[in-house]
Amino acid sequence: MPAETAPAAQIDWAAKPVRSVDIAGIRRAIPHRYPFLLVDKLDVLQEDKACIGTKMVTVNEEFFQGHFPDRPIMPGVLIVEALAQTAAVMLLSKGGFENKLALFMGIEEAKFRAPVLPGTVLKLQLEVLRLGRAGKFRGEAYVEGKLAAEGVMTFAMVDKQA
Repeated sequence: MPAETAPAAQIDWAAKPVRSVDIAGIRRAIPHRYPFLLVDKLDVLQEDKACIGTKMVTVNEEFFQGHFPDRPIMPGVLIVEALAQTAAVMLLSKGGFENKLALFMGIEEAKFRAPVLPGTVLKLQLEVLRLGRAGKFRGEAYVEGKLAAEGVMTFAMVDKQA
Protein backbone atom coordinates (compact mmCIF):
# COMPACT_ATOMS: atom_id res chain seq x y z
CA MET A 1 0.00 0.00 0.00
CA PRO A 2 1.48 3.41 -0.98
CA ALA A 3 2.42 5.73 1.85
CA GLU A 4 0.32 8.78 2.57
CA THR A 5 2.10 12.10 3.07
CA ALA A 6 1.73 14.58 5.92
CA PRO A 7 -1.48 16.64 6.05
CA ALA A 8 -1.56 20.11 4.48
CA ALA A 9 -1.23 21.77 7.91
CA GLN A 10 2.42 20.60 8.01
CA ILE A 11 3.36 22.23 4.71
CA ASP A 12 4.93 25.67 4.91
CA TRP A 13 3.49 27.29 1.77
CA ALA A 14 5.80 30.31 2.25
CA ALA A 15 8.96 28.17 2.35
CA LYS A 16 11.84 28.77 -0.02
CA PRO A 17 11.58 26.34 -2.97
CA VAL A 18 13.99 23.41 -3.11
CA ARG A 19 13.90 23.80 -6.91
CA SER A 20 12.07 25.80 -9.56
CA VAL A 21 10.98 24.78 -13.05
CA ASP A 22 10.79 27.38 -15.82
CA ILE A 23 8.74 27.11 -19.00
CA ALA A 24 11.48 25.18 -20.82
CA GLY A 25 11.54 22.59 -18.02
CA ILE A 26 7.75 22.42 -18.02
CA ARG A 27 7.74 21.72 -21.77
CA ARG A 28 10.28 18.93 -21.25
CA ALA A 29 8.21 17.38 -18.43
CA ILE A 30 4.73 17.30 -20.02
CA PRO A 31 3.54 17.11 -23.64
CA HIS A 32 0.94 19.92 -23.41
CA ARG A 33 1.34 22.87 -25.78
CA TYR A 34 -0.57 26.06 -26.60
CA PRO A 35 -3.45 26.52 -26.23
CA PHE A 36 -3.60 23.74 -23.64
CA LEU A 37 -0.43 24.35 -21.62
CA LEU A 38 -1.83 25.89 -18.43
CA VAL A 39 1.15 26.33 -16.10
CA ASP A 40 3.94 28.89 -16.64
CA LYS A 41 6.25 28.31 -13.65
CA LEU A 42 6.62 25.84 -10.80
CA ASP A 43 8.27 26.02 -7.38
CA VAL A 44 8.78 22.72 -5.56
CA LEU A 45 8.60 23.29 -1.80
CA GLN A 46 9.06 19.66 -0.71
CA GLU A 47 10.15 17.04 -3.22
CA ASP A 48 7.29 14.62 -4.05
CA LYS A 49 5.07 16.40 -1.49
CA ALA A 50 4.22 20.03 -2.26
CA CYS A 51 4.58 22.66 -4.95
CA ILE A 52 3.15 25.94 -6.15
CA GLY A 53 2.50 26.51 -9.83
CA THR A 54 1.85 29.85 -11.49
CA LYS A 55 -0.48 30.53 -14.42
CA MET A 56 -0.55 34.04 -15.86
CA VAL A 57 -4.14 34.47 -17.04
CA THR A 58 -4.36 36.86 -20.00
CA VAL A 59 -7.27 38.04 -22.10
CA ASN A 60 -5.50 36.51 -25.12
CA GLU A 61 -6.32 32.97 -23.93
CA GLU A 62 -8.23 31.19 -26.68
CA PHE A 63 -11.01 30.02 -24.33
CA PHE A 64 -12.03 33.62 -23.50
CA GLN A 65 -13.36 34.02 -27.06
CA GLY A 66 -16.31 31.82 -26.12
CA HIS A 67 -16.36 31.80 -22.28
CA PHE A 68 -17.74 34.45 -22.24
CA PRO A 69 -17.15 37.15 -24.88
CA ASP A 70 -18.82 39.92 -22.86
CA ARG A 71 -17.64 38.71 -19.44
CA PRO A 72 -14.52 36.54 -19.74
CA ILE A 73 -14.20 33.92 -16.98
CA MET A 74 -11.69 31.06 -17.00
CA PRO A 75 -13.65 27.78 -17.23
CA GLY A 76 -13.54 25.70 -14.05
CA VAL A 77 -12.52 22.59 -15.96
CA LEU A 78 -9.39 24.43 -17.15
CA ILE A 79 -8.54 25.48 -13.61
CA VAL A 80 -8.72 21.80 -12.65
CA GLU A 81 -6.54 20.94 -15.65
CA ALA A 82 -4.01 23.59 -14.57
CA LEU A 83 -3.88 21.93 -11.13
CA ALA A 84 -3.36 18.52 -12.73
CA GLN A 85 -0.60 19.81 -15.02
CA THR A 86 1.13 21.39 -12.03
CA ALA A 87 1.18 18.05 -10.21
CA ALA A 88 2.47 16.27 -13.32
CA VAL A 89 5.28 18.80 -13.79
CA MET A 90 6.39 18.47 -10.15
CA LEU A 91 6.70 14.71 -10.49
CA LEU A 92 7.93 14.37 -14.08
CA SER A 93 10.47 17.22 -14.07
CA LYS A 94 12.79 15.78 -11.42
CA GLY A 95 14.47 13.30 -13.76
CA GLY A 96 14.11 9.60 -14.31
CA PHE A 97 10.63 9.96 -15.82
CA GLU A 98 11.53 10.72 -19.45
CA ASN A 99 9.40 7.83 -20.73
CA LYS A 100 6.41 8.42 -18.43
CA LEU A 101 3.14 10.26 -18.83
CA ALA A 102 0.71 11.25 -16.06
CA LEU A 103 -2.93 10.61 -17.02
CA PHE A 104 -5.82 12.24 -15.19
CA MET A 105 -8.10 9.57 -13.69
CA GLY A 106 -10.63 11.36 -11.52
CA ILE A 107 -11.66 14.25 -9.33
CA GLU A 108 -13.49 14.41 -6.03
CA GLU A 109 -14.69 17.26 -3.85
CA ALA A 110 -14.34 19.85 -6.65
CA LYS A 111 -15.57 23.28 -5.66
CA PHE A 112 -15.39 26.57 -7.51
CA ARG A 113 -15.48 29.53 -5.15
CA ALA A 114 -14.53 32.63 -7.14
CA PRO A 115 -14.19 33.53 -10.84
CA VAL A 116 -10.74 33.63 -12.42
CA LEU A 117 -10.55 36.66 -14.70
CA PRO A 118 -8.09 37.88 -17.33
CA GLY A 119 -5.20 39.91 -15.95
CA THR A 120 -4.81 37.81 -12.81
CA VAL A 121 -2.16 35.44 -11.54
CA LEU A 122 -3.47 31.99 -10.66
CA LYS A 123 -1.45 30.33 -7.87
CA LEU A 124 -1.80 26.54 -7.90
CA GLN A 125 -0.98 24.82 -4.60
CA LEU A 126 -0.55 21.04 -4.72
CA GLU A 127 -0.12 18.57 -1.91
CA VAL A 128 0.65 14.95 -2.81
CA LEU A 129 -1.51 12.57 -0.77
CA ARG A 130 -0.25 9.32 -2.32
CA LEU A 131 2.44 8.35 -4.81
CA GLY A 132 2.77 5.22 -6.90
CA ARG A 133 1.49 3.99 -10.24
CA ALA A 134 -1.78 5.60 -9.21
CA GLY A 135 -1.31 8.81 -7.27
CA LYS A 136 -3.56 11.24 -5.48
CA PHE A 137 -3.18 14.93 -4.72
CA ARG A 138 -5.12 17.84 -3.28
CA GLY A 139 -5.08 21.07 -5.25
CA GLU A 140 -6.16 24.59 -4.46
CA ALA A 141 -6.16 27.52 -6.89
CA TYR A 142 -5.84 31.08 -5.55
CA VAL A 143 -6.17 34.57 -7.01
CA GLU A 144 -4.76 37.37 -4.87
CA GLY A 145 -4.82 35.09 -1.81
CA LYS A 146 -8.49 34.16 -2.28
CA LEU A 147 -9.45 30.52 -2.86
CA ALA A 148 -10.93 30.21 -6.36
CA ALA A 149 -11.12 26.42 -6.78
CA GLU A 150 -10.15 23.19 -5.04
CA GLY A 151 -10.36 19.44 -5.44
CA VAL A 152 -8.78 16.05 -4.84
CA MET A 153 -7.51 14.41 -8.02
CA THR A 154 -6.12 11.02 -8.98
CA PHE A 155 -3.72 10.18 -11.78
CA ALA A 156 -1.93 7.17 -13.27
CA MET A 157 1.72 7.05 -14.32
CA VAL A 158 2.01 5.13 -17.59
CA ASP A 159 4.68 4.51 -20.22
CA LYS A 160 4.50 7.00 -23.09
CA GLN A 161 4.43 4.12 -25.59
CA ALA A 162 1.47 2.38 -23.91
